[in-house]
Amino acid sequence: MTIGDLIRLLSDGEYHSGEQLGEKLGVSRTAVWKQLKKLESMGLQLEAVKGLGYRLTAPLDLLSGPAIIERLPAEPRHHLTRLFVEDELVSTNSFLRERFQQGAGHAEVCLAESQTAGRGRRGRDWLSPWGRGLVFSLGWRFDEGASALEGLSLAVGVVLAEVLEQLSASVALKWPNDVLLCREQGPAKLAGILLEVSGDVAGPCEVVIGIGLNVELPDSLRESVDQPIAALRDVVPSVSRNALAASLIEALLGMLPRFETHGFEPWRDAWNRRNAYAGQEIDVHQGTQAYVAVAEGVDDTGNLRVNVDGQARLLAGGEISLRLRS
Repeated sequence: MTIGDLIRLLSDGEYHSGEQLGEKLGVSRTAVWKQLKKLESMGLQLEAVKGLGYRLTAPLDLLSGPAIIERLPAEPRHHLTRLFVEDELVSTNSFLRERFQQGAGHAEVCLAESQTAGRGRRGRDWLSPWGRGLVFSLGWRFDEGASALEGLSLAVGVVLAEVLEQLSASVALKWPNDVLLCREQGPAKLAGILLEVSGDVAGPCEVVIGIGLNVELPDSLRESVDQPIAALRDVVPSVSRNALAASLIEALLGMLPRFETHGFEPWRDAWNRRNAYAGQEIDVHQGTQAYVAVAEGVDDTGNLRVNVDGQARLLAGGEISLRLRS
């Protein structure tokens, strides 16, 4: 029995006695009770009623491989090599990097209900409560070298924004890899993108595109993060994680072959239209330097143009952090 097996039985929101759970899982009531004790530490609220049993206070929208596949149109279903849906992984990006080492990985997608060591850009942790986010990675093999990938994270951002806008979510893009939810009280981080590249700088290379999207967030997690964060269900309460995953797979499998041929330029204008900081003062932290600049737009390779005391500069990724100047 895994904790995922137990959660799946409880995910319908109905009451289940310890005895019933033990019979279905093939373990003792004591073993069930020990696993039930772990649920609160995972951010899952459990209700116990004498004579009825246990239930989750709110039903969970669990990921399902068949439910995702059946939502895919014929063409992306044909191009998808393999879909993995896991209860818990160290990280979905690490899982696909290992697949590439084994000679697989291309056009494969991995999703997980939980990560034990999910990472964002600049080595930061990506926190996502069990079964409440979309923790997503897609592997792609490029014939060209790493230089041909300039602007790819921004193109992924445009694709993700378009998927979210189809759900009537209002979003903006923060250079180089964040998606923000637009709200009356100000923008808040909704999703992050992490690309990991391996292979020859001048020859074929392999890319794992990682996306962490907040679908639902408990208040305790919002309060523990040092920047405003938001969840998709703040504005689209009934969104299905399986439908969202299918839409994202379809959109990315359509974008990547085109990016191989044309690079970032076809997505430049779409990114600039959604530029969260366009024309605004920002604090730029670049290595040991910190300075104030006015954000402009991105060029054909995804570099961000900024104006510093009347002088134009290009920001080209790396260890750079931007914050809107308060």
